[in-house]
Amino acid sequence: MSRQRDMAQRHLMPHFTKGAVWRDASLPIIERGDGCYLWDTDGNRYLDGLAGLFCVNIGHGRTDLATAAAKQMETLAYSTNWGTAHPPAIEAASMIAEVAPGDLNEVFFVSSGSEAVESALKFARNYHLARGDVDRYKVISRNWAYHGTTLGALAVTGIPKFRDPYLPMLWDGVRHVANTYQCASPPATAAADLSCVNAIEDMIVTEGPETVAMVIAEPVQNGGGALVPPDGYWQELRRICDRYGVLLCADEVICSFGRFGHWFASERFGVVPDMITFAKGVTSAYQPLGGLVVRGPLVDEVFDSEMGSYVHGSTFGGHPVATAVAVANMSAMRADGLMQHVLDTEGYFADRLNDLTAGHPCAREVRGTGFFYAIDICADRDAALDLSASQQAGLQGGVLGGFVRGEKMTIRPDDRGYTGLTISPPLVADTEVIDDLAERVDRVLTRVDAWLGGNR
Repeated sequence: MSRQRDMAQRHLMPHFTKGAVWRDASLPIIERGDGCYLWDTDGNRYLDGLAGLFCVNIGHGRTDLATAAAKQMETLAYSTNWGTAHPPAIEAASMIAEVAPGDLNEVFFVSSGSEAVESALKFARNYHLARGDVDRYKVISRNWAYHGTTLGALAVTGIPKFRDPYLPMLWDGVRHVANTYQCASPPATAAADLSCVNAIEDMIVTEGPETVAMVIAEPVQNGGGALVPPDGYWQELRRICDRYGVLLCADEVICSFGRFGHWFASERFGVVPDMITFAKGVTSAYQPLGGLVVRGPLVDEVFDSEMGSYVHGSTFGGHPVATAVAVANMSAMRADGLMQHVLDTEGYFADRLNDLTAGHPCAREVRGTGFFYAIDICADRDAALDLSASQQAGLQGGVLGGFVRGEKMTIRPDDRGYTGLTISPPLVADTEVIDDLAERVDRVLTRVDAWLGGNR
């Protein structure tokens, strides 16, 4: 065992990792990245098919972003946005406001996606209090939604295994409803008549519109496996929220900064929400940064009210180095034409995944769009057989993860509302990288087919 691996296992606590995996003698120690590939300390090369955690949008090894960080550290390493401002935060906020849809032009910076969601929850409450709507505090979220892990964000998250250990600690103002995959309506149903749309309106009415502060949803839901909404879904959410005076928040921590070929996925789906949360791709993860974009008139109402301020803040929100990197990242993404690259390449990407899964009975379907996909695994697609309880437990319990690790790639063996593979590479992935990724996924599915055949 290497000294670094030994030290990691002695002193470094992992995130969302089982002890048996962390204590394994082959635990990879990743030391270098370039483009869409990573290298560990043993010299092994991995294909980063998950863009880190849906965040290294511009790819690994960008020296221009490193230079921007170093230059900012030399000039101003730290300053707050509490009663003062500084140039990189001003520039980053202005750039984000310029590309955000509609009149979303006020940017509140934090350091992570969970904090961004916490900020949205607090802003919704602040806004309604400023208007005198003191009873509005409830939030409507969706089943299997992932909105973060801090306690406020975890309350609106809909993934049981993340929530259950902390249920006694969670705020009780959240109501979860069906997501788009759970929609019971037949094909060709008008958006306004979809059961998953009606579920949201029915919940608002049942709870009492005067008590509901916000509806929150991801444009393409991660939990459940890259759930793309039906046409018109987001327009109906906008209509419902307007009807009842409820704020609409698009959680774009994953979906923004190019993942779907636009700065914000809300633009792709043709909606102007009241708030958008972001993180991850805003700096391509070269620095921790997240935030909230809010419609200007809503912020004005808070500032002009008796409250006079948005009562929230953090030490590192809008950090000079992080926001300087955000400026460099957004500038590079624009110069490199990454939005158009995603739009030009997404069809090829989808075709490659659909073509390879056609040859595997274990692949129920491919879901997704842009550079974000999921392969849903079943026992036998042609026979319409779901996984048995033991098959699901085995695949989710480590078998599928072992197959993925064997191919030295970082796509996600997923168990959040489905059993399958989540695939979301850096936005710089070209057809050569996509072919490499598809070939590795093909081999994983071949092993899954064989394993299912021997584990009925």
